[in-house]
Amino acid sequence: MTTNWTVFMPLCATMEWLAFTPKQRFAWVHQTMEPLLEQHPQVRLRFFDAEFFSAQVSDVAMWETSDLNAWRALVEGLRETAFWGRYFEVRDIWLTVENAYAEHYGEIAVSG
Repeated sequence: MTTNWTVFMPLCATMEWLAFTPKQRFAWVHQTMEPLLEQHPQVRLRFFDAEFFSAQVSDVAMWETSDLNAWRALVEGLRETAFWGRYFEVRDIWLTVENAYAEHYGEIAVSG
């Protein structure tokens, strides 16, 4: 059985990141983040804006993988870029398993 992990990473954009124009931000993402993600195709990223609902975080990165070694390697790569600590403060990392409670009890998960 393969476990599918979902990792939530609450982030806070720094003033340095916010000082970039949107064009500069996207250029940095294409230049730095895309190659890193291509090196770890087992990990999928989804990015959510939160600044209009939360004063604690500006964004939430949601990562999905079934390969924790690929996840670990991706994080090591992220830490070697300006993403980690310079452009974003990583507030926490929550490793989760979707519907693990239902699987544990042999039940069908509730979903809407």
